[in-house]
Amino acid sequence: MNFVWFLLIGLCAGWLAGVLTKGRGFGIVGNLIIGVIGAILGGFLFGLLGLQSYSLLGSLVTATVGAIVLLFLVSLATKGRAKV
Repeated sequence: MNFVWFLLIGLCAGWLAGVLTKGRGFGIVGNLIIGVIGAILGGFLFGLLGLQSYSLLGSLVTATVGAIVLLFLVSLATKGRAKV
């Protein structure tokens, strides 16, 4: 059951990050991928700061922050590429 919650939180976090950074989501699969990777990244970054989340809301905040950082890093990596 924890895995299902992880996926649901990742989906919500990916959608929130998409809305906060681009003004729209990335579709259900894109939101899920961004949110899940963001949850892992956010947990790592918050762990470096000595912070932990023990609630559903805390997990959502952690995953959303991680997803926003992920989107920022992706935008830096793709900034110089020409669009076709």
